Amino acid sequence: MAPLKLDPTDIKILDAIQRDGRITKLALAGKVGLSPTPCWMRLRKLEKAGIIQGYHARVSLRGVVPFTTVMMEVTLANHRQANFDSFERAIRTVPEIVTCWSIGGGIDYLLKVVTRDIDAYQRLVDSLLQRELGIDRYFTYIVTKAVKDSTVFPLEALANDSTRE
Repeated sequence: MAPLKLDPTDIKILDAIQRDGRITKLALAGKVGLSPTPCWMRLRKLEKAGIIQGYHARVSLRGVVPFTTVMMEVTLANHRQANFDSFERAIRTVPEIVTCWSIGGGIDYLLKVVTRDIDAYQRLVDSLLQRELGIDRYFTYIVTKAVKDSTVFPLEALANDSTRE
């Protein structure tokens, strides 16, 4: 899918709503320098194109329950497409795995796992290994502190990158 051609106003709209998903349409229009109707039409265009995938609340998990975040590297034993597909299907069903990236290099996947504690994480790993998903090796990294955990993309910097064509 080719990226939709966006102009600087579209980028401003996206930047504003990713920082504040509850911004009113009137406030958004003022922020990006449009009248409300054209701003709303652009917003709808971005939603219909799938560029805006949803609106979410960012929950402070620390205020809800105790938890542990673990980064997990996974290497599969076999590297056929069917092996990757099977692993990815299984991972999508595990709610504690909040992020899974397929990556190039010495490992196949990098996962972000959120569990109640280390024991719960180990039980999760044991269950993954029992499912025979083709995991050859895994490495565990306990997150001790979130230094930066942003959901805001640097849209203006990316859009203005002089190396882009």
